[in-house]
Amino acid sequence: MELREYTALSAVEMAELVRRRTVSPVELVQAALDAIEATDAKVNAYGAVFADDALARAHALETEARAGKFRGVFHGVPIGIKDLFLTKGLKTQRGSRMYADSIPTETAPAVERMLAAGAVMVGKTTTPELGWKAASNSPLYGVTRNPWDVTKTAGGSSSGSAVAVADGSVPLTLGSDGGGSMRVPAAFCGIFSLKATLGRVPTYPLSPSEHLSHAGPMTCSVADYALALDVLQGPDERDPQSLPDAGLSYHRTLGDLPKGLRCVLAPTLFGHAIAPGVASVIAGAFAEIKAHLPVEIVGTTIDWPDPIDIFDALWVARGALYSTLKKEDKDRLDPGFARMIDRAPAIRLEDHLRTLQARAAFNRRVAESFRDFDLLLMPMAPIEPFAAEADGPPDMDQSKPVPWARWTPFSYPFNLTGQPAAAIPCGWTPSGLPVGLQVIGRRFEDDTVLQFCAAWEKHFRWRKTKPPVFAGS
Repeated sequence: MELREYTALSAVEMAELVRRRTVSPVELVQAALDAIEATDAKVNAYGAVFADDALARAHALETEARAGKFRGVFHGVPIGIKDLFLTKGLKTQRGSRMYADSIPTETAPAVERMLAAGAVMVGKTTTPELGWKAASNSPLYGVTRNPWDVTKTAGGSSSGSAVAVADGSVPLTLGSDGGGSMRVPAAFCGIFSLKATLGRVPTYPLSPSEHLSHAGPMTCSVADYALALDVLQGPDERDPQSLPDAGLSYHRTLGDLPKGLRCVLAPTLFGHAIAPGVASVIAGAFAEIKAHLPVEIVGTTIDWPDPIDIFDALWVARGALYSTLKKEDKDRLDPGFARMIDRAPAIRLEDHLRTLQARAAFNRRVAESFRDFDLLLMPMAPIEPFAAEADGPPDMDQSKPVPWARWTPFSYPFNLTGQPAAAIPCGWTPSGLPVGLQVIGRRFEDDTVLQFCAAWEKHFRWRKTKPPVFAGS
């Protein structure tokens, strides 16, 4: 299979071709490996590639397909897995030299479910150390680069997962999001992702900030995401926050956009300044939504207080788990992560409990606001991607408890609330970098967010524009 043919296909289309026996799993996996070979030296999306294992699995799946047996809806489709997800018998290095030789004895629920549905894991994708920040570099893997401009960051912490989809090496990856970690790289790399309602996709092992951390797909189309969410949803005994199955197929209901959907268009939040290139793209997207999508625009003012202090306290508290590290081990860490560890002991138990109360109060205020509308539409990030080697733009204040949260102020509020929030491409700045539109819905109403995103994707055909680093070029 030629790369141009392979990269034109979504995961849904690949699976359908396998089911028709038009394309074999071996062809798809070999094309994925060829695509990685063509792109990864430029962008560094993969921490490990499992060529032999992937091809062996593809041959087994091909034999099954010839016999008319299919394991699930992704039979033979190549995917990437963020290297924070446990994979039994294969290294899970977490972007950290501390875990460089760590081989798990079990597999994370999301990975198990994708494999059970017939997907083929071709590699583990890069992440900053322990997923602690929203940039795309780590002590273990080095720098992961944006395929639209390799001098720029891909965002994080699901850095490699976003790049692997954007550069065409795979149509679908798994990522995780504790403060924007799927949505920020999706926006910076020009792909789609949704942080579904907290617990919709079970996570294990539990994050030190389990009340913030979500898992889910990152994809080249909304339909791919919806089909993957069908596979991933439902409880798992290892995750006490995991939700029951929603009782619907997100994929089959994509076209059911509710009538009279009430949308708020917010060009910013908390009064944050927006880079001119980003603001212009968002304004253009808002104009298109008003003109072409069958929704009602509501003039509600969003006047929530910025919950940055709540997020700071919860995010820094996770550093307490590493406070007993020896100095020589701490010296090997990402310097920013080490600083976070040093801050953690100052958080007292009573402070932490008050922070949880403050989070509950903020969540209530947000939920009450959503009585007046169904979706909040706004920029995903107020800035364009910065230098690939950096943790943030040049003016980022390293003295803050969570410095990176200052340049991505529109993501963490919705980790606190646990409600669904998607990032979908809506245009490109004059410098040619993607801009993401964030679509936020009520808690548990993941289907409404996906239905709106599918309608926007049908109108704004963002997949036609490819980055300079693309396997099918």
